[in-house]
Amino acid sequence: NRGALVGLIILLLIIAMAILAPLLFPESPWRMVQRPFLPPLSQDGFPLGTDTMGRNVASGLMHGAWVSLLIGLVSTSVALLIGVPLGAIAGYYGGIIDDVLMRFTEFFQTIPNFALAIVLVAIMQPSITSIVLAIVSWPPVARLVRAEFMSLRNREYVEAARLVGQSNTTIILRQILPNTLSPIIVLASLMVATAILLESALSFLGLGDPNVMSWGYMIGAARTVIRQ
Repeated sequence: NRGALVGLIILLLIIAMAILAPLLFPESPWRMVQRPFLPPLSQDGFPLGTDTMGRNVASGLMHGAWVSLLIGLVSTSVALLIGVPLGAIAGYYGGIIDDVLMRFTEFFQTIPNFALAIVLVAIMQPSITSIVLAIVSWPPVARLVRAEFMSLRNREYVEAARLVGQSNTTIILRQILPNTLSPIIVLASLMVATAILLESALSFLGLGDPNVMSWGYMIGAARTVIRQ
């Protein structure tokens, strides 16, 4: 799959940027190193030039990759930790338990993610922690896992596990959950991308962590001089 291969190469490049940033650019990306608006490929050792404040653009890009990956991976992990157990319990047991958990899930789905993220970050003050908590989106995970469990809970191998005396917890963890991993992995990869875009949008609006450099902040800071 050529598209998947290209995406994998881009992802590996971003990971390499995040890992190599402290080695290639040990100084703070906030440090003013030259005059503003230095053009790319200049003779002063700045391959991408400098920004409006004389900061190294290449350093900001590489340090910002770490922030984007961190927020994307951590927020997705938290969403999985919340959504997978809720969806598994609702889908396996059904009945009143399913109704209660799904109504609880739908309550969070009625609020637009981006609007909720803006409100939460503004209330809690912009930081990496508040941004991660604000962009965690677990309801889609819960609904996906619930649907998978409902389609698998009456399969022959699950009935066989019940006949040999396995507990409900064992059946959920060892029989059904491994067979739901494929769609969960696909959804998780999409959620990482969505989280990175949300963080960039928040930073663009000035709601990013002021102590770390991010791609959204760089775009937001540069938009005032886009005509130049």
